Amino acid sequence: MHELVGALRSYAWGSRTALAQLCGRPVPSAHPEAELWFGAHPANPAQLSVDGRTRSLLDVVSADPRRELGAAAPAFDGRLPFLVKILAAEEPLSLQAHPSADQARAGFERENRTRVPLDSPMRNYRDDSHKPELVVALERFEALAGFRDPRRTVALLRALAVPELVNYAELLAAQPDSAGLRTLFTTWITLPQALLERLLPQVLDGCVRYLSDKNSTDNGETSPGKEFVAEARTTLELAEAYPGDAGVLAALLLNRITLEPGQGLFMAAGNLHAYLRGVGVEIMASSDNVLRGGFTPKHVDVPELLRVLDFEPLELPIVEPEPVGDPLGESVSFRYRTPAPEFALRRFELAADAEPTPVPRTGPGIMLCTAGTVRLLQGADELRITPGGAAWISAADAEVRAQAIDGAAQLFCACVGGE
Repeated sequence: MHELVGALRSYAWGSRTALAQLCGRPVPSAHPEAELWFGAHPANPAQLSVDGRTRSLLDVVSADPRRELGAAAPAFDGRLPFLVKILAAEEPLSLQAHPSADQARAGFERENRTRVPLDSPMRNYRDDSHKPELVVALERFEALAGFRDPRRTVALLRALAVPELVNYAELLAAQPDSAGLRTLFTTWITLPQALLERLLPQVLDGCVRYLSDKNSTDNGETSPGKEFVAEARTTLELAEAYPGDAGVLAALLLNRITLEPGQGLFMAAGNLHAYLRGVGVEIMASSDNVLRGGFTPKHVDVPELLRVLDFEPLELPIVEPEPVGDPLGESVSFRYRTPAPEFALRRFELAADAEPTPVPRTGPGIMLCTAGTVRLLQGADELRITPGGAAWISAADAEVRAQAIDGAAQLFCACVGGE
């Protein structure tokens, strides 16, 4: 059991306050802080203290994968299969999707053959892994996630009452399935800039008219008879942040989701999504493969994005936390079920003055504190972590127990899937 220090990543969409406040640092931060990585990904491994020396988690795992990873070592080629992050979005992330395992391997090999440098901004595949991911909201979290039922999208397009959208709405109404979504998305994402610049203002005017109706609410909630208020507001916000971006049209096709604290959102391979705002704990297969379609100055490769996208309509992919153990106990834990074999995630709400709680895990684990102060106990050893702090537990380590100190605390435990 060792303290694990996350690697801070700065992106333009990050927050100058959220991560700094969480970690108890001065606010505002000098730069937008977007992600705090806890893992062994080569791009930015976390650091841990071993025998008085600071070493990267990547080096520690690589030096003795059997000890650190246990049975996961041969299953995942000696690599830690998951990456944990705290994500803080002040502005929308790019419109994006992640490849399947087969697509990632093929794409990585293809770009290696053509000698695209790993650090090239034109690179799509920076490793050979897929990237299923789960984000759990620490506060209200807004997102676009997966293609909406085409019939509801037709209703949205008609509700905006934009003459220039009529043909597009009828195209989808005539084929309300994945093929229709593929056709409409491809049409919009590849629209010539001159046509896009004529269509977008009309769509935005339609959103303004829709929201100006006397039945609209002022707080973004859906009022009776007005089911697309959030979608219209988001369209206007995206257009203001990314003027002239075809992704604004594409966003009209996606589920608009609000997570309350504790709820999760799971994104499998091929699901188009964009996180809009909020703070959450994110866990994913250890990969940095992203295919982008808009809302970013970074590399956008529309043909490759179209190759990996899954156009099947997606029911709201919200993952509700499942209580585990005695619901009447002082401290409670919750499991987030996903089909990903690389990771599993539990959340512990540790009550003040409660007895230490066992923290079960499969193989290696990362314990991440997001509220209060947590004392981790392992035999005679003790480690205290505060918000934004974490601990690495190797597969060879004994069971860990967790206890809140000086009030209630919140702890996440990430481990290999298979519980």
